[in-house]
Amino acid sequence: MPKSTILTVASYIADKPAPARRALNAIRAALRKAVPGAEEVISYGIPALRKDGRIVVFFAAWKEHCALYPVTGKLIAAFKDELAPYELSHKGTVRFPLDQAVPAGLIGRIAKYRAGELAQAKVTKRKKAAKKPARVKTKR
Repeated sequence: MPKSTILTVASYIADKPAPARRALNAIRAALRKAVPGAEEVISYGIPALRKDGRIVVFFAAWKEHCALYPVTGKLIAAFKDELAPYELSHKGTVRFPLDQAVPAGLIGRIAKYRAGELAQAKVTKRKKAAKKPARVKTKR
């Protein structure tokens, strides 16, 4: 399989048609503002923001829409009314049509929510690890 020539978020965006570039640039700006200090990366061939070693959100452009991933069940419930006008996929995707204005405020709030989910998961994981009793080696 040939290796992708897309190595940066800027090159990914530059490779898209004008309507997608406009939408992607708006999404990118909203995400960067919402999650300061996050690193832009290409993962699975699409742009993503990574913070503290974990992907906060992926975004991509397709023929008729831009997409944001992953949108969890809790996130969908938290933004139920705001997400109502957009198509949601059962695989954790929200799609924003290219022929409509990008909802930058909503995208920023989603990114902040996702960053919060990841931070909470990290805290929960630490708490669980702290509660586990230390393993004691026994001779057999």
